[in-house]
Amino acid sequence: MLVKDIYVKLNELSPFDLQEKWDNSGLQVGTMSQEVNKIVLSIDIDEELLDALEEHTLLITHHPLIFSGLKALDFDTYPANLLQKMVQKNIVNIAMHTSFDITHLNDYVTKEVLGYEIIKKEGFVNYIEVNQDFDDFAKDIQTKLSLKFTKSVQCHNFVKTAAITTGSGGSLIGSINAECFLTGDLKYHDAMAAKTINLSLIEIGHFESEHFFSEILHKHLKILGLEAIIATSKNPFKYT
Repeated sequence: MLVKDIYVKLNELSPFDLQEKWDNSGLQVGTMSQEVNKIVLSIDIDEELLDALEEHTLLITHHPLIFSGLKALDFDTYPANLLQKMVQKNIVNIAMHTSFDITHLNDYVTKEVLGYEIIKKEGFVNYIEVNQDFDDFAKDIQTKLSLKFTKSVQCHNFVKTAAITTGSGGSLIGSINAECFLTGDLKYHDAMAAKTINLSLIEIGHFESEHFFSEILHKHLKILGLEAIIATSKNPFKYT
């Protein structure tokens, strides 16, 4: 299989042009004319995964390994240490990030994982009808996403509508028009900002809300006639 042929199919499934300006989805490592023997799917890249891959593998990831311009390739530092190993093993990498969020991931988590119908969609944000006490809603979300604990900001006792963005959506807090916002990577100042605008928050984790990427893409690749292997993605955080 040539990389360019697979890339065309991926672009039809989830157009790379839909990615955010700050994103770096698309071909990360390798060339379009390169031939690959196997396709492997993973949310991220780590050294353990690369050690397990065969040469001439196409690795399709959710998160780009290269987000901004590299000023140096010091092979003792991240991500250059991983890039070195990929080049040595002729491993190709394509990242499908924010474009896939918009076309597939957010909708899948909202409907298939959490079990809600989308009543409105605004870019990365899905709106759902909840009509549930805040504590019960938070507990329900924790169970469905298998969260170790629930970190939240409660500004309402009852949630009529909620908004959902998988991954890291703290920058969207000011634009949310609902009683509650579900997203990952929430920081202290995100919580303070939410309280000032009377917006409840439920932290759903970055990895926990996005690790479905490989499962979703695997199903669609099968329909396109492409066989792929799902790599075991690991959360870099350990909860004790």
